Amino acid sequence: MFEENIGLKNFLQSNSERLSVIGIDGLSRSGKTTYVNELGKMLEENHIEYVCLHMDDFIERCNKRYNTGFDEWKEYYYLQWNVESLTVNLFEKLKVSSELTLQYYDGESDIQFRKDLKLPSNGVIFIEGVFLQRKEWKGYFDYIIYLDCERETRFNRESKSTQTQMDKFKNRYWKAEDYYLLNLQPMEHADIVIKT
Repeated sequence: MFEENIGLKNFLQSNSERLSVIGIDGLSRSGKTTYVNELGKMLEENHIEYVCLHMDDFIERCNKRYNTGFDEWKEYYYLQWNVESLTVNLFEKLKVSSELTLQYYDGESDIQFRKDLKLPSNGVIFIEGVFLQRKEWKGYFDYIIYLDCERETRFNRESKSTQTQMDKFKNRYWKAEDYYLLNLQPMEHADIVIKT
């Protein structure tokens, strides 16, 4: 996978002496976590230090993103994360801090807790998640990979019980995804697009 991605390989080689922030963007179930895990293995083999941040670790508690009075897709797109707080406490500090203190989310107990994260001084910070190329965050990435995957394929990767929640997909997820694709055109603005 790493060998096939010549653009990323060249980028990493030419930036090996500094810290690079690489976004792994793509819609739900497009294979972002699997892809970044494979990239991590390749970096380890090449003795490149890295850390990976998963945007799902930073989502808001349920009462901030469900039943807010907004359309469901707007809750998902605009309220799933505290965009302003993450901009200030994560993105703005990525290249100027050696350690971050972030609010992590525990889905089982629906609580957030503070946790410290050490950052490498050079190497790679991967950030993977949906809607990464929103205007508030896009400028913080040195390189963006977009994983393009058909909706039907992504839907089939969901668990059977999740697949029964069609109203949630139609009203919450798919409308937000359509908004993102239409208005932010992530495939056109990514450094590379990979079909998954």
